[in-house]
Amino acid sequence: MVQFTLPTNSKIDKKAGTKFESETKSDNMKMVQIYRYNPEDENNPYIDEFEVDLNKCGPMVLDVLIKIKSEQDSSLTFRRSCREGICGSCSMNIDGTNTLACTKAISDCKDTIKIFPLPHMPVIKDLVPDLTHFYAQYKSVQPWLQAEEPEDKSQERLQSPEDRKKLDGLYECILCASCSTSCPSYWWNGDEYLGPATLLQSYRFLADSRDEATSERLEELEDPFKLYRCHTIMNCTNTCPKGLNPAKAIGSIKEMIVENRNS
Repeated sequence: MVQFTLPTNSKIDKKAGTKFESETKSDNMKMVQIYRYNPEDENNPYIDEFEVDLNKCGPMVLDVLIKIKSEQDSSLTFRRSCREGICGSCSMNIDGTNTLACTKAISDCKDTIKIFPLPHMPVIKDLVPDLTHFYAQYKSVQPWLQAEEPEDKSQERLQSPEDRKKLDGLYECILCASCSTSCPSYWWNGDEYLGPATLLQSYRFLADSRDEATSERLEELEDPFKLYRCHTIMNCTNTCPKGLNPAKAIGSIKEMIVENRNS
């Protein structure tokens, strides 16, 4: 069996971590383990442990992180914004699953909450991954409607209820990258494979009856790596915090390519 070895600066140094204890103890304490990485620190990444009084904390994992940053370690770094599962900023790996910290309930976690950044992404600091390449891939599929200007520009681009319904399960994607970073094909071929999130967004416009660039979009996707690295492992669908099905969207793109060839 092939043995994989992580680079030196990717190995977690268990000795470097610090255990932070809450100033006050209660009968409802929770241990939280958090991945820490500072590019200006010579130490390898390490795990810090914090104790949090859940009697004085909100119900979500994001509430735990905010409490820790506010009361125990102000250097803890993570992204967050809406706190309602809309912006996708606080996506991270919690208890082994990619999800949103703002919608992950503490009660759904095990005895010790283990929090890591999204896997197989360069880490900027602590729980903040570098999503530059991810967004560049998203931009590459031209995620906007492409159509000729109508003769009467004062008119809306009308769509039947049936055609509008085809976009359900697609437009809700918030680009949190939870699905792409859970995909083994994206881990190994992320430089060329577009990944579940970008392909879902691509299909959102392929399925839109108002778009007039279907053939061009399909020709651009018909590539051994951009699309066909998907092996239907279904990690993307299982982990999506919005309950979407990127694997189904990818399958639909493949069907459209076959139909486009035969037309």
